[in-house]
Amino acid sequence: IHLICLPTMKFNYKLHRLCGSSYGTPDALNSLSPSTSRRAGGNIIYTSSGNVLLSPVSNRIQVIDLLTHTVRTLSCESRSNVKTIALSPDDRLLLIIDEENHAMLVNFHRSVVLHRFTFKKNVTVCEFSPCSLYFAVSYGKHVQVWHAPGLRREFAPFVLHRTYTGLGDAVISIQWGSDSSVIMASSRNGTARIWTTHGVDNYIPVTLSSHKTSVVGAYFEKISSGDGRIRKVYTISSDGAIAAWTCSYSDESDDDINKKKNDFFEASNAAVSFFGGSNDDFFSSKNDGKAATEKSQADYLPKGTWQVTSRHYFHQDTDVTATSFSSSHNLLIVGFASGLFGLYELPSMSNIHTLSLSNQVIKTVAINDTGEWLAFGCPSSQQLLVWEWRSETYIIKQRGHAYGMRCMAYSPDGVVVATGGEDGSIKLWNTSSGFCYCTLKSHTAPVTACAFANSSVIMSSSLDGTVRAHDLHRYRNFKTYTTPSPCQFSTLAVDPAGEVLVAGTMDPFHIYTWNVQSGKLLDILTGHVGPISSLSFHPTRGTLCSASWDGNVKMWDLYKREGEPENMKHAQDVVCCAFRPDGAQVCTGTIGGLLSIWDVDNGKLLFEIDGKRDIAGGRKINDRMTSDNNAASRYFTSVCYSADGSCILAGGNSKYICIYEVSQQILVKKFQISFNRSLDGVLDELNSKSLADGGPVDDIDSADEADFSANIPGAKRGDDGSRKSRVEVMTSQVAFSSTGREWAAVSNEGLHIYSLDDDMIFDPITLTEEITPGAVQSNLLAGNHSVALLISLHLNEFTLVKQVLEETPYNSIPHVVKTVGQEHLDRLLQYVAKIMSDSPHLEFYTQWCLELLQCHGTYMEKHRSVYMRAFRAMHRSIQIHHNELRKVCDENKYMLHVMEDQSQLVLDRSA
Repeated sequence: IHLICLPTMKFNYKLHRLCGSSYGTPDALNSLSPSTSRRAGGNIIYTSSGNVLLSPVSNRIQVIDLLTHTVRTLSCESRSNVKTIALSPDDRLLLIIDEENHAMLVNFHRSVVLHRFTFKKNVTVCEFSPCSLYFAVSYGKHVQVWHAPGLRREFAPFVLHRTYTGLGDAVISIQWGSDSSVIMASSRNGTARIWTTHGVDNYIPVTLSSHKTSVVGAYFEKISSGDGRIRKVYTISSDGAIAAWTCSYSDESDDDINKKKNDFFEASNAAVSFFGGSNDDFFSSKNDGKAATEKSQADYLPKGTWQVTSRHYFHQDTDVTATSFSSSHNLLIVGFASGLFGLYELPSMSNIHTLSLSNQVIKTVAINDTGEWLAFGCPSSQQLLVWEWRSETYIIKQRGHAYGMRCMAYSPDGVVVATGGEDGSIKLWNTSSGFCYCTLKSHTAPVTACAFANSSVIMSSSLDGTVRAHDLHRYRNFKTYTTPSPCQFSTLAVDPAGEVLVAGTMDPFHIYTWNVQSGKLLDILTGHVGPISSLSFHPTRGTLCSASWDGNVKMWDLYKREGEPENMKHAQDVVCCAFRPDGAQVCTGTIGGLLSIWDVDNGKLLFEIDGKRDIAGGRKINDRMTSDNNAASRYFTSVCYSADGSCILAGGNSKYICIYEVSQQILVKKFQISFNRSLDGVLDELNSKSLADGGPVDDIDSADEADFSANIPGAKRGDDGSRKSRVEVMTSQVAFSSTGREWAAVSNEGLHIYSLDDDMIFDPITLTEEITPGAVQSNLLAGNHSVALLISLHLNEFTLVKQVLEETPYNSIPHVVKTVGQEHLDRLLQYVAKIMSDSPHLEFYTQWCLELLQCHGTYMEKHRSVYMRAFRAMHRSIQIHHNELRKVCDENKYMLHVMEDQSQLVLDRSA
């Protein structure tokens, strides 16, 4: 038995965030049917604090913090695309229901799946009760109320409380009363129905019917303090009509009526102060009238009579697609199919705000508890917007690539990721926050490759026949590189010095070389007889490696050009290539699933790694053979070396991404990029009941969700000619960050970023009985900071190391750094980089970095392959703080100049 140890690199990477998409599913982009785009994407919700937004993306949930402007992705995945989500009022439980009606109960804070359940009928909406004891789901034409699991361990987490009937068509929305005793649901047949959670004597469920089309939303008006009775209900239909229903009770006296009028005047005064910008809470009472009486809202309903008191119309000449209501502020938000939204105050129905967000359908809207931030989701464009209506500014405006993402590149410092899409745009993503902060639209065709020439210049090639250079300071295209004859570019590369740019073409199989500064075409490299698939520069020399579909890999010396280039012959088409960071080896991948490792100096084949079985798996819905017999179609299309050159990251047209150890030629770990069954190729075996004589049967689109178009003479009923296809699960490009602590992969779902930063695990190295957390504390009290730091590094606990670093006196830092051995140097650099990224003590940790480099810089230079990952992580943290400080200092400098000029003007006038 051979024991293989890999101490220089850890492989417990976990998905940190999913960039490239903030809302919706990739199916909505590829579908031509408007009905399909309307159904794609779930609902977005706020947490109880109103500062965190939950947005479903494919089969995952994005958690967006609006205060810190960061996004993270929950680690749990549903079986297919998420259809609806609900969060308990205490932010403890998150209920996720997908398109196949599989429910998943998740602990929101820990992202742990507590229970799974399958509903037998279609579920389109779910909602937790205000008391957090129940949750209601639509069950076809019915509504089911279930007991929510409590803090104690239970045998059956989901227990059915009651099933409510009486609606004639599918349920669209569900609304709870403020005390959880009343529940209301609206339907597609234009009606809304009110039930009680528990049985009430002499109460017959009431049906509210006054609309011609489906009721998109139905809401209770907030109950005034000391009342305890439901007074008014609002129903909104898809044709733009809103009806106000008032309930009158037979047991009410004249005194109650007078009291109700007084409460109305008090509410009106509070509304005036709210819209005037007052900090007082509108309807600030949190009691909902429950303390004034022991009766619930349901106990009064048997003596109530409902009638329509007013009716209003939006007059927008388009359908209402989404609504949301803030009962505490009486604000109604309405989203329309034309991309317009309106903000209205009830009950006066006065229009406060109207804005056109886009030309796409608004599927979902939400408002936070403070009534200030409005959130909107457009699935057809995968667009998520958060709008502050008082200041009329965007808090968040995120949009993914139309028709998918195609390529990506890390910046030299690892802070920025650039992605190119099928829509011809280039987006810049901040790896720290996960948001896109810039979109460059200069290409007119899909972007095929992108690369950073330096930290402020990015190059991109496209099928429009141009290679463009973009300035990341001014965010514009400042130079365009073209060829004498029009051609489509498939790949590009920039030399390490950023002076030479090369790009390969699909036809006529040439490699074009330009000078980056002047834009002059230097040379045309010929010799390949197939399309150029990949280009890579040597890290230290001017050697270019080119891979082609003709099965050859050529080594070009761009500066000497003496004789023919060195040729490395392969048995099959070559689709990818990459140099090792030290330039001693080059890795190539073929369509046969082989990874070949070549020696660069003598051009000899060192060894091959057969990854055909590692990447095989997944049967598409139209495949006529099983996944085991269809392994020939699986191969790697992108390879990348790790920062230390010991491992290779490889991905391709499969659901797997593999990490190989080069020297031992073994598979270290295999990642499945997605478990979403809505994508094609995730399952290894297809269900036979979904296969018919004419092909597969798509059972996701149910009959009650179909949006039939108008009958056309001579055409089949409901066939408007629109077609859709499933998105295939595959990886188009993979890349390691320069820090080595994260890597990214481009798939049809977006940009998957896997990271090690949040997973500092216990690492038992030379531990004895004296190495304990108590020993760290005792040495700190005794002033032995060097010993305390070494013990904390042995224990490898983040909190202990941070405590020791921050309790070390500033003047003692040079002496403590000298006691750190070479075996702990890499780990200490990583800890300093991680702590410094979000610490306010900039000068203190900058001193740590300076002393580490001055004391151990010579040794790290000699062993740069070992410490390069930690050094780049430290450089990245310093670069982020430097950029922030530079911006603040520039603003202060300009302000001082203005003040100086103003004072000089005042002095001149006085003189």
